[in-house]
Amino acid sequence: MSQIRVTHLTFGYEGGYEDVFQDVSFQLDTDWKLGLTGRNGRGKTTLLKLLLEQNRCPQERLLEYQGKIEASVRFEYFPYQLSDKSQLTEDVIREISPEGELWQMRRELSRLEVDEDVFYRPFDTLSFGEQTKVMLAALFLGQKYFLLIDEPTNHLDLRAREAVGNYLNTKKGFILVSHDRDFLDRCTDHTMSINRNEIQIQQGGFSVWYENKQRQDAWELGENERLKKDIRKLEAAARQARSWADKSEASKIGRAPGETAIGLRPYIGEKTRKMQRRRKNLERRQERAIEEKSSLLKNIEQAEELKLIPLPYHKECLAVLDHVSVYYGERLVCQDVSLQIRRGERIALEGRNGCGKTTLLKLLLLCAGQNGAHISGMEAGIDALRWEGSIELGRGLEISFVSQDTSGLSGTVTEYAAAQELDVTLLLSILRKLDFSRQLFSQDMASFSEGQKKKVLIAASLSRQAHLYVWDEPLNYIDIFSRMQIEEMLLSFSPAMALVEHDRKFLERIATERVKIGK
Repeated sequence: MSQIRVTHLTFGYEGGYEDVFQDVSFQLDTDWKLGLTGRNGRGKTTLLKLLLEQNRCPQERLLEYQGKIEASVRFEYFPYQLSDKSQLTEDVIREISPEGELWQMRRELSRLEVDEDVFYRPFDTLSFGEQTKVMLAALFLGQKYFLLIDEPTNHLDLRAREAVGNYLNTKKGFILVSHDRDFLDRCTDHTMSINRNEIQIQQGGFSVWYENKQRQDAWELGENERLKKDIRKLEAAARQARSWADKSEASKIGRAPGETAIGLRPYIGEKTRKMQRRRKNLERRQERAIEEKSSLLKNIEQAEELKLIPLPYHKECLAVLDHVSVYYGERLVCQDVSLQIRRGERIALEGRNGCGKTTLLKLLLLCAGQNGAHISGMEAGIDALRWEGSIELGRGLEISFVSQDTSGLSGTVTEYAAAQELDVTLLLSILRKLDFSRQLFSQDMASFSEGQKKKVLIAASLSRQAHLYVWDEPLNYIDIFSRMQIEEMLLSFSPAMALVEHDRKFLERIATERVKIGK
């Protein structure tokens, strides 16, 4: 076991408004299974990139920083950048881990529930989940590496997340960035949190860290209220002392009628000095209380309440699918699916990657459009779908759609709002609640992190009133605190919704029904 030491690290991107890290110090053990969490844009991926720079000699480093990073291990990053994704998977494995034996790779993939036939298929024909598992297994064959694993769960279905989580739990020596609470608890033994003003490291998985954070936040809020009361009392006492001191000072100038001057002025002078001293003492105590108060609430996440006002629909049932089978061209995608979407219900589609969940959502949108629905946020390219079975949809539905794909986002948020005919004030307000800084509003969205791009799509959906919300993997790349905000909003306002999502905790809280697609 060795250590990774980071001392007085300061780093900011060229042209950025502020530093990503400022005078940060911490140390890690290379045997830890470390979960890395924090709001979108706080620098999680940046920290991994700075660690990865230690593989280069100083004169070849691409990122310039102040401070010191010391490590006796070689870092490797997931997802691995392959030279050619069209080559056979067996060749991809040899590229990632030249020293690994084939029997070892078979053993690792077996633990990840991957069939051996993937060895003889082109890598780019594998599903996203299979590619993730192959790259992770190959990277862990290189025992000299300390792995930097950046959001491996995006697009993985529930079963794949469970398999990857269980696999990582058998390993050690990695930093894992993930926003899936269940996944982090499954495979980490330490948690690093990038907070608003500092980096903290604690022993235990995410749930242990979050419980400790809630306890610390509650204490700080209590202390903050106590200090606010103390400050108000001190302010009142200081005002009274100031008033007395001013009156006493004024009385030194002359005397009231009937008073004799002999011996009176020294007495008044001493009284005035005491008054002024008391006033200054009160003001110093007040300043200390304000200084103490300012040291609190440094890392409390201001997660404001999100709001959503669904449009009322005149019928109880908005959509019914009865024994529906879907084809893309001649290929059967899914079959014999039945479900109903009623007012206030949130229907989650579940199943393995490739079983047709997204296709089913697109079919729902296609049929709704043919039935006179107005659909915002819908993408093109779904006309090739055909189906068997019965689909009944309410007429005149307003539907708000959130796609998996964020690649088309460019221009500023204000320009996006105008193009989408959104209330720009409302959109910006929602994004502020989702932890967007005002500086981001003037930047090109193409430069946003994936999590920030996904928040734009979600905020756009929340900006529209709709009878039905159709969300396809809305939480990919979204930070944990924003997920919790969205959970509370859905529970509070109960919109009718059809969605695909793989965050187990999220589904357990918000889904009123979970419909299994495929085997």
